Amino acid sequence: MKDLQQFEVLVIGAGHAGCEAALVAARRGNKTALVTMDKTKIAVLSCNPSIGGIAKSHLIFEVDALGGETAKNTDYTGIQFRTLNTRKGPAVRANRVQCDKNEYSIRMAKVINSTENLTLIDGCAAQITTENGRLSGILLEDGSPILSTTVVITAGTFLNGTIHIGMESVHSGRLGEKSARLLTNSLAEFGIKSARLKTGTPPRIDDKSVDYSKLSIQPGQEPPPFFSWQAEQNRKSGQTTCESKMFHVEQSKNSSDFAPWFPGENQIPCWLGHTNANTHKIIRENLSKSSLYGGQISGTGVRYCPSIEDKIVRFADKDSHHVFIEPEGRETNLIYPNGLSCSLPRNVQLNMVRSVEGLENAEFIDWAYAIEYDFFDPTQLYHSLESKNLDNLYFAGQVNGTTGYEEAAAQGFMAGLNASRRANNEEPIIFKRSESYIGVLIDDLVIKGTDEPYRMFTSRAEHRLVLRQDNACFRMLPFAKEIGIVSQIYINDIEKYDNDVKNEIKRLESVKESGSTSAIYLKRPQVTYDMLENKIDLPQKIIGQVEVRIKYEGYIKREFAKIKELDDLEKIKIPKNIDFWEMKALKYESCEKLTKFKPENLGQASRISGITPADIAVMSVWLKRLQSNK
Repeated sequence: MKDLQQFEVLVIGAGHAGCEAALVAARRGNKTALVTMDKTKIAVLSCNPSIGGIAKSHLIFEVDALGGETAKNTDYTGIQFRTLNTRKGPAVRANRVQCDKNEYSIRMAKVINSTENLTLIDGCAAQITTENGRLSGILLEDGSPILSTTVVITAGTFLNGTIHIGMESVHSGRLGEKSARLLTNSLAEFGIKSARLKTGTPPRIDDKSVDYSKLSIQPGQEPPPFFSWQAEQNRKSGQTTCESKMFHVEQSKNSSDFAPWFPGENQIPCWLGHTNANTHKIIRENLSKSSLYGGQISGTGVRYCPSIEDKIVRFADKDSHHVFIEPEGRETNLIYPNGLSCSLPRNVQLNMVRSVEGLENAEFIDWAYAIEYDFFDPTQLYHSLESKNLDNLYFAGQVNGTTGYEEAAAQGFMAGLNASRRANNEEPIIFKRSESYIGVLIDDLVIKGTDEPYRMFTSRAEHRLVLRQDNACFRMLPFAKEIGIVSQIYINDIEKYDNDVKNEIKRLESVKESGSTSAIYLKRPQVTYDMLENKIDLPQKIIGQVEVRIKYEGYIKREFAKIKELDDLEKIKIPKNIDFWEMKALKYESCEKLTKFKPENLGQASRISGITPADIAVMSVWLKRLQSNK
């Protein structure tokens, strides 16, 4: 028998969560394995080939600032770049990039394969193994054991995945790919509870069959707004490639040289169409044939990205809905009709799509389908994303009940990072809600749980004014230094950027203009930096930061005061072995929830649904008494 493979971090699943998890662990020097059922399907954009959008972009900016790969992979394979919500305040503005689906996967695979300390393994994980009650690794379906100090599960929709098209159902993790049938049962042996969720995707049509003359064009933005620091460096230098060691500490070899084209060049437009009364009539008449409404599907679907059947039922008063016609790449004829996701039978799909103006002659390449899959209640996790049921086991991505590549990438990075730190006997890194959208995402999942696919929104972040995408590089810098996979060149650049902004604000506060200082004059809503008498020639990104910091100064100060109040609650720790039932003044329901969720501090306890300020007061007194008795 050949020697067993031994790793420090083992990641199951090579989707967006899995790639970030494996890369951060390997880049930190840990011997890492990435297990996938198909090495040609790394980081596949299974649904819409786009990254970003409202609030999701904040997550990608934060991952990039910490040393992740998703932002860079997006910028170097993007075919259309846009900023959303430009007429609104800076807290809710968001980047969105349409990617080349094939190139996105190809480039990420090249990065994975060229990263030191990272081994890609073909296989399907079937069982979590333990030795003397401690996690020891996994078994593959073929019986091969792989030993590892820590394991990160990022299996996406593949755990007991079932695809539905009309009344037809087939076990599959993605169209044409097998599902993983054994791992959920293995996890159940450790008391880890699972449930079912549902998502879906629209059909893919041939771009040659689309009549674009009947659709509204949606061009990209110039200059293109990038996610990654490295793409910005390329733009400044005019280089088509950039050594990865400018950003990472040499663990990845020339990862930007894998870029198929210069970031942002030759953008491709998207197009906008609409459903109509005939479209809605076809859907309503065939609802009973839909998997969703015909009883085939038991899992809960995505409320904020509903199927077209859901839209027709839930918004019966609407005469039409948007259909975004989005290309899937430069060298493919695949079109993604965003807005027509469904689980209708094939013949109904055909009639429905061809009822949309501009798609009357649409030729199908792939059919729409819904997919059900297993997920695990995320309240079974600590904020490190480690399981409360089994030490050294971590979960990230759709297996935690989220939807979207961005939420997956953020969780994957944090799970891989904390698995790496556990393997190195280091304390986990955990973000507060006031520090990042990543912190909001994980806290929501771990404290509140979810019974439907979770999607990030700016409204979920109570401190969104200080958690903007434009300041992610500053907010994340102390953590990036601690994590250790960003280069000194990056650190120096961000520190200089911050200092340049502060110096300009200080200058504006000292020079006179219109009866006051230039800084006070700039606070006026209608005044921009370019209107100042005392302006100087500065890069636009510095001007943007100066305007935001000056105009929103009062609001930001109030926000930080609120954050300090909440931080005081976070500092009051709750012992792991505490018995909430001993706190006689607590309500029965409160004891039940506190025992289930096991909050680590009073701040977390205060965010559990049903826990009242009176409960927090009782716990505070009890904890102070415990402390004084030591």
